[in-house]
Amino acid sequence: MSVFLVKRLLTLMATLIGASMIIFLVMEILPGNPALVILGVDASDEAVLSLTRELGLDRPAPVRYWDWISGLFHGYMGHSYAYKVPVWELVGGALGITIPLALMSLVLSIILALAIGLYAAANHNKAGDVTLMGISQLGISIPNFWLAILLIILFAIQLRWLPAGGFPGWDEGILKCLTALLLPAIALSTVVGAILARITRSSVLEVFREDYVRTARAKGLSERATLWRHVLRNALIPVLTVTGIQFAALLTGTVVVENVFHIPGLGSLVLKAINNRDTIVVENVVLLLATMVITVNFIVDILYAVVDPRLKAHDI
Repeated sequence: MSVFLVKRLLTLMATLIGASMIIFLVMEILPGNPALVILGVDASDEAVLSLTRELGLDRPAPVRYWDWISGLFHGYMGHSYAYKVPVWELVGGALGITIPLALMSLVLSIILALAIGLYAAANHNKAGDVTLMGISQLGISIPNFWLAILLIILFAIQLRWLPAGGFPGWDEGILKCLTALLLPAIALSTVVGAILARITRSSVLEVFREDYVRTARAKGLSERATLWRHVLRNALIPVLTVTGIQFAALLTGTVVVENVFHIPGLGSLVLKAINNRDTIVVENVVLLLATMVITVNFIVDILYAVVDPRLKAHDI
């Protein structure tokens, strides 16, 4: 295994450990007792104390942190304080909705970015370039929750082409489920796609100025052939990096967008858990989201090395 891969794996593990500590400490700092939330403000002190002991919240924080982390290594996330069921049952059902939604949004973002970015770069300073960059700037400035509301008004209420919200369940058919996720995916992908489009355009224009591109043109290669054979691969290096960073924006955006569309994904689950002071659910969901972001950035680093042979050559 190369030094490059080992370094990235060590960085990934250290980041995950650090993230778990920060998540646990933040939940410890937040005010409120889960036992009091479950029993209600009228509960007696004895009842609250009894439930606190039953939930194990009276133990020292380092002990509870170790129990949580060691349980994760054995595939155990604990039991929800509010729902009295294993956390994995709640997370597993929500994950089966959020992951497809995030992947749909990512695919739409990449398609949008490549289409707009490449066209704008190929038509630099022309009307198409100026128009598309203006539209992309507008896309960056629009909050995804506001765009989600506009999409519901247009496509669900007025045109009645797509459902306004909800999720039918995968047993109702893949096509029906993907249709339900289409508007949320568009709302999430618009901002990310607009950002990536501008990065793609800038990167392609920078590569266009390289000597080997001018040489290819001088040999009589067409603009399209030059773009696809010589420019695109090198131009994708910064785009890949930004894509990994923007994936975090997609995941955090699901927290809001899922609630706008009433989709029972991880975003809806974590908000309900916060309202119920169900700390064990919040900790697991937030750590899971952080793990997904960190893993995607790790994959992006590997792809970066594949696209840019200089990294593999020097093992940095």
